Amino acid sequence: MDILKYANNIIAFFTNPIWKYLLYGIIFMLIIVWLAFIYWTYRDAKLRNAPAPFWAIIVFIFNYVGLILYLILRPPEFIDDVVERDLEIKRMEFLLDSAYAKCPACGKEIKEDFLICPHCRRKLKNSCINCSRPLNLDWKICPYCKTTQ
Repeated sequence: MDILKYANNIIAFFTNPIWKYLLYGIIFMLIIVWLAFIYWTYRDAKLRNAPAPFWAIIVFIFNYVGLILYLILRPPEFIDDVVERDLEIKRMEFLLDSAYAKCPACGKEIKEDFLICPHCRRKLKNSCINCSRPLNLDWKICPYCKTTQ
């Protein structure tokens, strides 16, 4: 009889209305998380130039399995990252192909044949006394006309 009494107490404990509301609350939170995943998938797919409505519908229909599928198949990069990387590559190619360098004192762009920095007035190169071509400060002879400096 004691076992029946304990069983009735346990059943009475779980038939309390608080458990029903707790279950509703858990279901509500799962629905909110599911809708948040749908929104996140839509926004992320849009940023990655993937078909956003398609992936949002997949997550809507297949729930968490659809989200895992999207995470596996989504494009690896954001559009902004691709554009930024391409611009950085173009800038580096421009700097490498052009006759521009940076002043060692102020860091501003200068041409390779400048004798003095126009920004900070630091002496960058010497001028050959014979042919007037720019020479590095540590050169002892002009490589263009063989004149000793």
